[in-house]
Formats: sequence, C-alpha cells, structure tokens
Amino acid sequence: MSTTVMPHDGLGLDTLRLETLIRLRWMAIAGQLVAVLGVHYGLGFPVPLEACLPLIGLSMLVNIVLRLRYPPTERVDPARAALLLGFDIVQLAALLFLTGGLQNPFAFLFLAPVMISATSLPPLMTLALGLLAIGCATALTAWHLPLPWFAGQELGMPMLYVVGMWFSVLLGLSFIGVYAWRVAEEARLLSNALAATELVLAREQHLSQLDGLAAAAAHELGTPLATIALVAKELEVAAPKQGEFVDDIRLLRSQVDRCREILGKLASLGNDGEAPFARMPLPLMIEETAAPHRDFGIAISARFEGPEEEAPAAMRNAGMLYGLGNIVENAVDFAKSRVTIVAAWDARIVTLTVSDDGPGFPPEIMGRLGDPYITRRRTRAPGQPGGGLGLGFFIAKTLLERSGASIALANRPAPDSGAIVRLEWPRETFER
Repeated sequence: MSTTVMPHDGLGLDTLRLETLIRLRWMAIAGQLVAVLGVHYGLGFPVPLEACLPLIGLSMLVNIVLRLRYPPTERVDPARAALLLGFDIVQLAALLFLTGGLQNPFAFLFLAPVMISATSLPPLMTLALGLLAIGCATALTAWHLPLPWFAGQELGMPMLYVVGMWFSVLLGLSFIGVYAWRVAEEARLLSNALAATELVLAREQHLSQLDGLAAAAAHELGTPLATIALVAKELEVAAPKQGEFVDDIRLLRSQVDRCREILGKLASLGNDGEAPFARMPLPLMIEETAAPHRDFGIAISARFEGPEEEAPAAMRNAGMLYGLGNIVENAVDFAKSRVTIVAAWDARIVTLTVSDDGPGFPPEIMGRLGDPYITRRRTRAPGQPGGGLGLGFFIAKTLLERSGASIALANRPAPDSGAIVRLEWPRETFER
C-alpha cells in the first residue's frame, strides 16, 4: 500500500491562452527596446543596434503572425506553448550574447519563460525549458561580445563574478520554477476538487428539488383530472346498464381514482417534514451508512453510549449520509478484520467515532489529510483497479463540515494500530 499524491490528468486543462503569451511577449519586446535604445542613446554606450534590433523585430514578427493567424480565444496545447517559450529563451540568449553575456544584469530574465511554464505547463516541459535556459546561460559564460561600455574602454568582469551569475541563474530557475509549479498545482487541485464537490452538491440539490416539482405537477394536473373524472361519471350514468362500453367506463373511473391517489401523495412531498422517514435517529443513520459495506469480509460493529429514548434525530440529509458513508467505506478499505462505530450523545453534543484495526494514517500525510488528491486506497478484491483520486474524503469532509460537524483525525495509541475519525456536532445543529 503506497501513499500517493494523485495527478489531476483529465480534470483540468494544461493549456494557455495564446492571447496571454502574445501580451507577455509584447511586454518583453517593449522592455528590450527601452533597454537597448536607452543604453545606446541615453547612456551613450555602443550597443550593436544593427544586430539587436532585427532580433527584437523577429519577436515582433512572430507576435504579428500569431495575432493574424489565430483568434484571440485560441488555446495552445502544452507542446506549442513550450515551443513559443523556448523561442523566447533563445531570443533572449541571442540578445545577451550581443550585449555582454552573463555580465549583463538582465540575464535574470531567463527566469520569466520558465516561471510561466511552471504555472501552466506539465512538469516535464518545464524541466525541458529550464534545461534549455541553463544550457544557454552556460554557453554565455564563455562566448559573448563585450558588455557595452564607454567608448575606448572595456569593462571586463572577473570569471568568479560570471560563475556566480551562472549559479544565481541556476538556483533561481530551480527554486522559482519549483515554487511556482507547486503553488499553481495546489491551486489547480483545489479548484478541481471544489468543482467536483459542487457537482455532488448540485446533484443532491436537484434530487431534493424533485419533491417540489412533483407537488407542482400534481397541482397542475388536478384540474384536468377532475374534468376527466366528471365526464367519466356522467358517461357511466348515461350509458345503458348493460353494453360493450360499461366495463371500459368503469375501468376509466377506477384509473382516474388511482391517479388521484398518486397525485395526492405527490402533492404532499413538499410538506412531509414530520413524515415517519423524514427524520432519522442516529442509530438508524449509522445502520443505513454501514449496511452497504458489510459484505467485504470486515466486521462492522456499532455501540451507542446514551439513553436510547433520547437518541438525537436529524433530517434525512443526503450530504451527511454521503460523508458518513465515505468515512465508513475508507475504514473498511484499510481494516484488517473489524471496524467499530461508537455514537455518544448528551443534551449538548453528538459525537460519532469510526475506528479500524488497519495500519492507521501514515505520518507523512497526516497533516494533509482532507486535501484533495491525497490517497492510500487499496483494492477490495484481486483484479479490481486500485487507487483513486482521493476526492472522496475531501468531498465527505466538506459536506460534513457544512452540516456543522468538526472532524478530528488520529491513530490508535500503541500497541494497537488503526485510524480514528471523530465527528462532533452541537446537538441543536445536528437535529436542525
């Protein structure tokens, strides 16, 4: 059983808007023009404009072609985005070659394309771009034209300084690239997980709204059904007592009465707050969530600590049932032989503890449990696909917290082993 941080493949789009790359390149072009022209005409340093301006013009040409060729809403796949960012790295390296190599203080701009890639592209492509940038920086330590300086003078930096600049670029690419990727990845995972949670909630909300729709339909169908019943009654009175249509008319009336009974039940769905099954005592809720998981060779036992006649009852809440069911399912997945559910209540607090005799929560993910895409799930039977996205516990935790519960996770104290999940509600919140 291995601990895994699951990828988000298929849940998010690792694509960039072409418009974003075009705008960033225009900003880079503007900065390059200001730097080159400012140094040459403002400071009076001899910059090789005849070589620098065509390189900048090449970037402008690429932008213009992209703008004319594709619509502003075009999204580029990771491979094409990496090619465009690789072009930016090579173009910057060429400019630096003409203006002093790593002695040029603008050498840190190698970080920009790699950081953009780290936030938007897969790690392998970011790694490739980082290696390209490091390769260009390495070449510039040995091969470059002199740094523009006052006419007749040459500013030569010691090799130790150049090597230091190379190390600074290397460390900057490594640290900022990894940091940007980690932050962007966390944001993507959380966004995808919240989207999945909203889908679950939307589905449950849709199901809960069906009772209102059914009541409205029953109300609307009542009038035409009453008309049909009246006509059927008049036909039965007017028709001969014996004839081929008598049985059909009686059947029609009986079916109209049956429809009335069905519509009467549907009309009461929106007002069944006090119906026998609208509220669930806590023991019944535990049994309903545990029942689907009793056929996997794991013993599930429930213990109740509190007066049975004072057991709290909650409204039938699909989100709460899903959350409790997921926690019990996780316990069954990791248990060796048994899962224990303990419910306790008093006048103020309702607590529910689910424990198993499995390996328990591993220390390396203990602090991240409840984050999306963290999973250690195993298969229940040989041959079944294993793993999972780790979204189940995240959704369960979110739904239970929305119901007012606080969740605590722990391992059983030695020498016992196993995980413990403890839920606690204020009794008033639980029953409301």
